[in-house]
Amino acid sequence: MPSFVFRLFMSIPKDLLIDSISSINTDIMNFLSIDCSTAIGSLFVKIENKTFNKVLQSDKSNNDLLMKQILDFFKENNLKFDEISQIFVNQGPGNFSGLRGSLAIAKGVSLSKNLNLFGYNTFIWSCTKFFKKKDFIYSLIEFRDKYFIKKFDQNLKSISKVEKVSESEIIKKYDNKFKVIPKSMMKYFSDKILKLNNLNIVDLNHNELEFLKLKGLLNEDLIKPLYLS
Repeated sequence: MPSFVFRLFMSIPKDLLIDSISSINTDIMNFLSIDCSTAIGSLFVKIENKTFNKVLQSDKSNNDLLMKQILDFFKENNLKFDEISQIFVNQGPGNFSGLRGSLAIAKGVSLSKNLNLFGYNTFIWSCTKFFKKKDFIYSLIEFRDKYFIKKFDQNLKSISKVEKVSESEIIKKYDNKFKVIPKSMMKYFSDKILKLNNLNIVDLNHNELEFLKLKGLLNEDLIKPLYLS
Protein backbone atom coordinates (compact mmCIF):
# COMPACT_ATOMS: atom_id res chain seq x y z
CA MET A 1 0.00 0.00 0.00
CA PRO A 2 1.36 3.49 -0.85
CA SER A 3 2.69 5.26 2.27
CA PHE A 4 0.34 8.24 1.92
CA VAL A 5 -2.66 5.89 1.82
CA PHE A 6 -1.44 4.07 4.94
CA ARG A 7 -1.10 7.37 6.81
CA LEU A 8 -4.60 8.37 5.81
CA PHE A 9 -6.13 5.17 7.14
CA MET A 10 -4.31 5.50 10.41
CA SER A 11 -6.31 8.69 10.93
CA ILE A 12 -9.75 7.24 10.06
CA PRO A 13 -12.20 7.70 12.96
CA LYS A 14 -12.82 4.50 14.89
CA ASP A 15 -16.55 4.56 14.20
CA LEU A 16 -15.79 4.12 10.48
CA LEU A 17 -13.41 1.21 10.94
CA ILE A 18 -14.16 -2.49 10.57
CA ASP A 19 -13.65 -4.37 13.82
CA SER A 20 -13.23 -7.75 12.17
CA ILE A 21 -13.25 -9.37 8.76
CA SER A 22 -16.30 -11.42 9.77
CA SER A 23 -18.36 -8.22 10.07
CA ILE A 24 -18.08 -7.43 6.37
CA ASN A 25 -21.40 -7.49 4.54
CA THR A 26 -20.93 -9.85 1.60
CA ASP A 27 -24.01 -8.66 -0.29
CA ILE A 28 -22.66 -8.03 -3.79
CA MET A 29 -25.12 -5.18 -4.25
CA ASN A 30 -23.43 -3.04 -1.59
CA PHE A 31 -20.61 -1.01 -3.12
CA LEU A 32 -18.69 2.25 -3.30
CA SER A 33 -17.95 3.69 -6.75
CA ILE A 34 -15.24 6.29 -7.33
CA ASP A 35 -15.11 8.24 -10.59
CA CYS A 36 -12.30 10.78 -11.00
CA SER A 37 -12.02 10.49 -14.76
CA THR A 38 -13.31 13.99 -15.52
CA ALA A 39 -12.94 17.51 -14.13
CA ILE A 40 -16.03 16.93 -11.99
CA GLY A 41 -15.83 13.52 -10.36
CA SER A 42 -18.28 11.67 -8.18
CA LEU A 43 -18.70 9.22 -5.34
CA PHE A 44 -21.59 6.79 -5.16
CA VAL A 45 -22.61 4.24 -2.55
CA LYS A 46 -25.35 1.65 -2.85
CA ILE A 47 -26.43 -0.24 0.26
CA GLU A 48 -29.39 -2.55 -0.22
CA ASN A 49 -32.12 -0.31 -1.67
CA LYS A 50 -30.52 3.01 -0.71
CA THR A 51 -28.13 5.10 -2.79
CA PHE A 52 -25.94 8.08 -1.88
CA ASN A 53 -24.17 10.50 -4.24
CA LYS A 54 -21.52 13.18 -3.90
CA VAL A 55 -20.02 15.49 -6.53
CA LEU A 56 -16.29 15.84 -5.94
CA GLN A 57 -14.33 19.05 -5.86
CA SER A 58 -12.56 19.72 -9.13
CA ASP A 59 -9.03 19.48 -7.68
CA LYS A 60 -8.53 15.72 -7.39
CA SER A 61 -4.78 15.73 -7.94
CA ASN A 62 -4.39 15.97 -4.16
CA ASN A 63 -4.72 12.43 -2.82
CA ASP A 64 -5.19 13.64 0.76
CA LEU A 65 -8.17 15.72 -0.41
CA LEU A 66 -9.82 12.78 -2.18
CA MET A 67 -9.53 10.53 0.87
CA LYS A 68 -10.94 13.29 3.06
CA GLN A 69 -13.89 13.71 0.71
CA ILE A 70 -14.61 9.99 0.91
CA LEU A 71 -14.48 10.04 4.72
CA ASP A 72 -16.66 13.16 4.86
CA PHE A 73 -19.12 11.54 2.44
CA PHE A 74 -19.44 8.48 4.67
CA LYS A 75 -19.79 10.58 7.81
CA GLU A 76 -22.39 12.93 6.31
CA ASN A 77 -24.58 9.98 5.33
CA ASN A 78 -23.94 7.91 8.46
CA LEU A 79 -22.26 5.18 6.40
CA LYS A 80 -19.61 2.70 7.49
CA PHE A 81 -17.12 0.72 5.46
CA ASP A 82 -18.39 -2.55 6.92
CA GLU A 83 -21.68 -1.92 5.11
CA ILE A 84 -20.08 -2.40 1.69
CA SER A 85 -18.35 -5.43 0.20
CA GLN A 86 -16.70 -4.00 -2.89
CA ILE A 87 -15.28 -0.93 -4.56
CA PHE A 88 -15.66 0.05 -8.22
CA VAL A 89 -13.22 2.60 -9.64
CA ASN A 90 -13.20 4.29 -13.05
CA GLN A 91 -9.95 3.51 -14.89
CA GLY A 92 -10.51 6.23 -17.47
CA PRO A 93 -9.94 7.64 -19.89
CA GLY A 94 -9.12 10.78 -17.99
CA ASN A 95 -6.37 13.00 -16.66
CA PHE A 96 -3.25 11.35 -15.27
CA SER A 97 -3.36 12.74 -11.73
CA GLY A 98 -7.06 12.10 -11.21
CA LEU A 99 -6.88 8.48 -12.35
CA ARG A 100 -3.64 7.71 -10.55
CA GLY A 101 -4.86 9.21 -7.28
CA SER A 102 -8.30 7.59 -7.33
CA LEU A 103 -6.90 4.14 -8.18
CA ALA A 104 -4.32 4.41 -5.40
CA ILE A 105 -7.02 5.38 -2.90
CA ALA A 106 -9.36 2.61 -4.11
CA LYS A 107 -6.60 0.01 -3.79
CA GLY A 108 -5.67 1.29 -0.35
CA VAL A 109 -9.27 1.13 0.88
CA SER A 110 -9.79 -2.35 -0.57
CA LEU A 111 -6.63 -3.72 1.07
CA SER A 112 -7.18 -2.14 4.48
CA LYS A 113 -10.87 -3.07 4.60
CA ASN A 114 -10.62 -6.44 2.85
CA LEU A 115 -13.04 -5.31 0.11
CA ASN A 116 -13.14 -6.64 -3.44
CA LEU A 117 -11.87 -4.13 -6.01
CA PHE A 118 -13.11 -3.88 -9.60
CA GLY A 119 -12.28 -1.46 -12.40
CA TYR A 120 -14.44 -0.09 -15.19
CA ASN A 121 -13.97 2.41 -17.99
CA THR A 122 -16.19 5.07 -19.51
CA PHE A 123 -16.35 3.31 -22.88
CA ILE A 124 -18.20 0.24 -21.59
CA TRP A 125 -20.07 2.24 -18.95
CA SER A 126 -21.66 4.29 -21.75
CA CYS A 127 -22.94 1.12 -23.44
CA THR A 128 -24.50 -0.64 -20.45
CA LYS A 129 -28.17 0.07 -21.14
CA PHE A 130 -27.84 -1.34 -24.67
CA PHE A 131 -26.79 -4.84 -23.57
CA LYS A 132 -28.33 -7.42 -25.95
CA LYS A 133 -30.13 -4.66 -27.86
CA LYS A 134 -27.71 -4.02 -30.71
CA ASP A 135 -25.33 -6.30 -32.61
CA PHE A 136 -22.55 -3.74 -32.40
CA ILE A 137 -22.11 -0.60 -30.35
CA TYR A 138 -19.52 2.12 -30.94
CA SER A 139 -18.61 4.14 -27.86
CA LEU A 140 -17.27 7.64 -28.55
CA ILE A 141 -15.21 9.65 -26.06
CA GLU A 142 -13.71 13.13 -26.31
CA PHE A 143 -10.45 13.73 -24.48
CA ARG A 144 -8.21 16.77 -24.80
CA ASP A 145 -9.79 17.90 -28.07
CA LYS A 146 -9.43 14.46 -29.63
CA TYR A 147 -12.03 11.81 -30.39
CA PHE A 148 -11.62 8.13 -29.51
CA ILE A 149 -13.81 5.16 -30.38
CA LYS A 150 -14.18 1.59 -29.15
CA LYS A 151 -16.39 -1.20 -30.52
CA PHE A 152 -18.42 -3.69 -28.48
CA ASP A 153 -20.63 -6.63 -29.43
CA GLN A 154 -24.17 -7.19 -28.14
CA ASN A 155 -22.82 -8.79 -24.96
CA LEU A 156 -20.61 -5.73 -24.36
CA LYS A 157 -17.49 -7.73 -25.09
CA SER A 158 -14.71 -5.57 -26.49
CA ILE A 159 -13.98 -6.37 -30.13
CA SER A 160 -11.59 -3.53 -30.93
CA LYS A 161 -8.83 -1.51 -29.36
CA VAL A 162 -9.35 2.14 -28.56
CA GLU A 163 -8.75 4.10 -31.77
CA LYS A 164 -8.23 7.81 -32.28
CA VAL A 165 -10.55 9.16 -34.99
CA SER A 166 -11.02 12.53 -36.59
CA GLU A 167 -14.32 14.33 -36.97
CA SER A 168 -14.34 13.62 -40.70
CA GLU A 169 -13.73 9.90 -40.09
CA ILE A 170 -16.61 9.72 -37.64
CA ILE A 171 -18.95 11.43 -40.10
CA LYS A 172 -17.82 9.31 -43.05
CA LYS A 173 -17.38 5.86 -41.47
CA TYR A 174 -19.78 5.83 -38.53
CA ASP A 175 -22.78 7.87 -39.60
CA ASN A 176 -25.10 4.84 -39.78
CA LYS A 177 -23.43 2.87 -36.98
CA PHE A 178 -25.05 2.65 -33.56
CA LYS A 179 -23.09 5.12 -31.43
CA VAL A 180 -23.14 6.29 -27.81
CA ILE A 181 -21.73 9.45 -26.24
CA PRO A 182 -21.79 10.28 -22.51
CA LYS A 183 -24.12 13.20 -21.85
CA SER A 184 -21.43 14.81 -19.71
CA MET A 185 -19.21 15.08 -22.82
CA MET A 186 -21.84 16.42 -25.23
CA LYS A 187 -20.47 19.94 -25.15
CA TYR A 188 -17.11 18.74 -26.46
CA PHE A 189 -18.54 17.21 -29.63
CA SER A 190 -19.16 19.27 -32.76
CA ASP A 191 -22.67 19.95 -34.03
CA LYS A 192 -21.90 17.84 -37.09
CA ILE A 193 -21.27 14.78 -34.95
CA LEU A 194 -24.25 15.42 -32.71
CA LYS A 195 -26.52 15.44 -35.78
CA LEU A 196 -25.40 12.02 -37.03
CA ASN A 197 -27.81 9.12 -37.41
CA ASN A 198 -28.07 6.45 -34.70
CA LEU A 199 -26.36 8.62 -32.12
CA ASN A 200 -27.43 8.10 -28.51
CA ILE A 201 -26.62 10.50 -25.69
CA VAL A 202 -26.51 8.58 -22.42
CA ASP A 203 -26.39 9.43 -18.75
CA LEU A 204 -23.66 7.62 -16.83
CA ASN A 205 -25.46 5.88 -13.99
CA HIS A 206 -23.44 4.30 -11.17
CA ASN A 207 -26.29 1.85 -10.58
CA GLU A 208 -25.47 0.24 -13.92
CA LEU A 209 -22.06 -0.81 -12.63
CA GLU A 210 -23.86 -3.45 -10.59
CA PHE A 211 -25.14 -4.96 -13.85
CA LEU A 212 -21.65 -4.96 -15.38
CA LYS A 213 -20.33 -6.70 -12.28
CA LEU A 214 -22.99 -9.41 -12.40
CA LYS A 215 -22.21 -10.01 -16.08
CA GLY A 216 -18.48 -10.33 -15.35
CA LEU A 217 -17.64 -7.23 -17.39
CA LEU A 218 -15.58 -5.36 -14.79
CA ASN A 219 -11.81 -5.68 -14.51
CA GLU A 220 -10.54 -7.57 -11.50
CA ASP A 221 -7.01 -8.83 -12.17
CA LEU A 222 -5.20 -5.84 -13.69
CA ILE A 223 -6.68 -2.56 -12.55
CA LYS A 224 -4.61 0.24 -14.00
CA PRO A 225 -5.40 3.66 -15.53
CA LEU A 226 -6.59 3.83 -19.13
CA TYR A 227 -4.52 6.61 -20.64
CA LEU A 228 -5.09 8.11 -24.08
CA SER A 229 -2.45 10.07 -25.96
